[in-house]
Amino acid sequence: QVQLVESGGGLVQAGGSLRLSCTASGLTFSSVAMGWFCQAPGKEREFVASIGWRHSTFYKDSVKGRFTISRDNAKNTVYLQMNSLMPEDTAVYYCATHPNSRYWDRTYDTPSAYNYWGQGTQVTVSS
Repeated sequence: QVQLVESGGGLVQAGGSLRLSCTASGLTFSSVAMGWFCQAPGKEREFVASIGWRHSTFYKDSVKGRFTISRDNAKNTVYLQMNSLMPEDTAVYYCATHPNSRYWDRTYDTPSAYNYWGQGTQVTVSS
């Protein structure tokens, strides 16, 4: 049984930082790509960042230079370091697994390409 557990969300002032963590169990973590998505109230879930099993990365344009995704395969954990946070970053953040190594670099930003999701962690940035 695959489980993804996120942590690290919270309330922070604009310009502050948070580090989200997502620990996976029940799968061979080193062989799957991982992604972070966010969903604000009334909006669709959208891509934030993704990291492949060889540690290559993709980012949404609005977070480039501010967010960094990384993974520690020994700990079955993927991280999202979020710096220079802005009020528009406020959302629930979800981690997810992308199982298809053949198509990851073409579908990394597509929620339906991910098969397991965590429960989400709330990030609130005050102005």
